[in-house]
Amino acid sequence: MTATMDRRSLLTRAALGATGLVAATAMGSLAPETAFAAGAQFPDAGQPDPNFAEGLITGRNRDLLQVQGSDGRLHRIQLTGVTSVWKLRPTTIDQAKIGDGLYARGVLLPDGILAAEAIWVNIVNLTVAITSIGRSGVQLDHHGQKVVGHLQPGTTAAVYNGTPAVSDLSMLKVGRHAQVIGAWRPGTNEIDIATIYTSN
Repeated sequence: MTATMDRRSLLTRAALGATGLVAATAMGSLAPETAFAAGAQFPDAGQPDPNFAEGLITGRNRDLLQVQGSDGRLHRIQLTGVTSVWKLRPTTIDQAKIGDGLYARGVLLPDGILAAEAIWVNIVNLTVAITSIGRSGVQLDHHGQKVVGHLQPGTTAAVYNGTPAVSDLSMLKVGRHAQVIGAWRPGTNEIDIATIYTSN
């Protein structure tokens, strides 16, 4: 049996309520960068990946999410006992709320429901310029739009020139361009920063 079939079998069993399953992170990375890589995969030219969904959560019935995709498609996403959830940091499925945005990766079941292997809630990936730096946050410019980036002690990390991530943010500089991965605060221009990538 292939790894894909193993994953499909595992998620199908989880969606149907089987118990005694392994932790979801054993099936793949929950790193926020993985969300964007997953969204870029197209199994057939011009066709979206059937095992990936994105959009806003518009409804929830226990562990079944209704999601309105940015392309107008409606998705039903089943959270299971093995679904990994990221919302700035690894967390639990109860943190997915109506009005949140998400990316989800998993296995499309025959009934059209996506059994989620991993979801990333309110995740953003922005190219920005740093306009000011404070003790608890940074002001950012994203293509002319002001974004407030909140630093989260114990979570926020910086990657300088491709080196390993560190918690030391002292080398961030005003005027530098950066890539920021974080969690959007719905209805605002504010994000909580997970990782900021820049040169120093």
